[in-house]
Amino acid sequence: MQREAAEVTMKILHILNDGPANLPDKVIQEQSKDHQVEVVDLSKQAISYELLIEKVFTFDKVACW
Repeated sequence: MQREAAEVTMKILHILNDGPANLPDKVIQEQSKDHQVEVVDLSKQAISYELLIEKVFTFDKVACW
């Protein structure tokens, strides 16, 4: 099924606790085709608690791996 131009995409945030892994990578790749996806890898970057919470409430969906 093809997306229509007027269809609204979701903003999806993926939070990786232990770095990249096979399943999350596949899900992120698939969702990136149709949605705005951002990945926060807590094993590789320092991010303030306040900024992380702000992102959680800004995105439509959040997945923690």
